[in-house]
Amino acid sequence: MADTPVHDTVHDDVKAAVRDRYGAIATSVGKSAAAGPGACCGGSTDPICTDLYTGAQTDGLPAAAVAASLGCGNPTALLALEPGQTVLDLGSGGGIDVLLSARRVGPTGKVYGLDMTDEMLALARANQAKAGATNVEFLKGTIEAIPLPDASVDVIISNCVINLSTDKDAVLREAFRVLKPGGRFAVSDVIVRGEVPDTVRRNMELWIGCIAGALEEHDYAAKLRAAGFKDVELEPWRVYRIEDARAFLTESGLDVEAIAPQVEGRFASAFIRARKPAASACCGSDRCAS
Repeated sequence: MADTPVHDTVHDDVKAAVRDRYGAIATSVGKSAAAGPGACCGGSTDPICTDLYTGAQTDGLPAAAVAASLGCGNPTALLALEPGQTVLDLGSGGGIDVLLSARRVGPTGKVYGLDMTDEMLALARANQAKAGATNVEFLKGTIEAIPLPDASVDVIISNCVINLSTDKDAVLREAFRVLKPGGRFAVSDVIVRGEVPDTVRRNMELWIGCIAGALEEHDYAAKLRAAGFKDVELEPWRVYRIEDARAFLTESGLDVEAIAPQVEGRFASAFIRARKPAASACCGSDRCAS
């Protein structure tokens, strides 16, 4: 039997680690409606995940949906969702962004939440039931192989999840595939601004924590364009300082003082927007036959 490629081994290891970590968080939240440790967000005072949603937005949502929000932004605020639209949330977790989107697309719209973690899917479906959201469907699968047909959604959102994938090109190709012509890609994610020490990149805990897996901002834009997207925009809105991550990095076994000059200001939460080109008039699709 042939050896498993190194890339596949790394991909499987990261996926298993992410699934285990987020499964544990979902179980913790399901029991106490309080966010568990770790993930993208280290707790209620972590600068990555604080003050992302207004009280008006979370009012009326199940407490477990709010507690399980482990993102780095609010993708539902990046563009105007319209009644009747179909929305897909990549890595939907406890379902907060799905439920917020469902309010905005209304009963004639549809919102899919995609997640690979059974515990998160169970939590999200429980939150859906509590919220009485009938225009929502949670799907099990990976963001590298989206279980939806071509050109089936109007908007793709995601909240600090794409950085966790070891095959971001596949994620962006799949996002492009399932979007309708003219569809919008509007996600929150962590990006890197400049070079980062290899020691950070190699640390598995940082992959799970949404740092080491982040793309350099110019690479992110290039990958979106390579997938076929147009009108690509990256807007850093919250830049992290070494003090923000001191405890987290120390717990990961890194010498914070040694890497501080190379890390300071290099990570940020960003709003990332792009568009799938509209259908060509020549044949009614975005790819005309030659």
